[in-house]
Amino acid sequence: MSLIRIFLAGIVLSGVVLLCLFVGFTWEVFSLKPKQAATDAVVVLAGGKGRIEEGVRLYRAGGGDALYLIGVDPSVRMRDLVKVKPDEQIILEKQSTTTLENAIYARDLLARREVKSLQLITSRYHMLRAELIFRNLLSKNIAIYPHPVDSRNFREEWWRYGGSFKLLFTEFYKYYLYRIFFLFASGELRPVGLPTQ
Repeated sequence: MSLIRIFLAGIVLSGVVLLCLFVGFTWEVFSLKPKQAATDAVVVLAGGKGRIEEGVRLYRAGGGDALYLIGVDPSVRMRDLVKVKPDEQIILEKQSTTTLENAIYARDLLARREVKSLQLITSRYHMLRAELIFRNLLSKNIAIYPHPVDSRNFREEWWRYGGSFKLLFTEFYKYYLYRIFFLFASGELRPVGLPTQ
């Protein structure tokens, strides 16, 4: 077999593997369903449509003892997002700007209260990557329940809408980049222990 044939066969095989991975990723994204559970915290990754509203709704319905809004724009005030009652435990985090930073800053906030379980809220297309990062950065004894939020800019018939396809494909390659990253960095980003009160 000539080198050209070997090269072409490699390209075809790589394409088939990528296609299979993409199909599997897409199936997982649309198969995600919220898991009902009472947890220590509701953690919302701000930035997508409907995320904060769903987080507030879930928190007030008893889904968590505290509500963490992570990655909120620095110019936004609490009253811009939600009317706070005196007994509510709502925490804004305004420094993180990426999903990785979201997880790092959230980890520190959650560790202070020794949170052992949480509902993680983000957009459906973003959930697999967010969950992957949180599971690799948070302590292994913290239970994470994914709670995806659907939005109008991401359609189930993604192949018919350019914006939906772009979102899905972007998340697909970022998700696998992080999977590769955590293969080599596994455990290094986990907290050594809970900070003292």
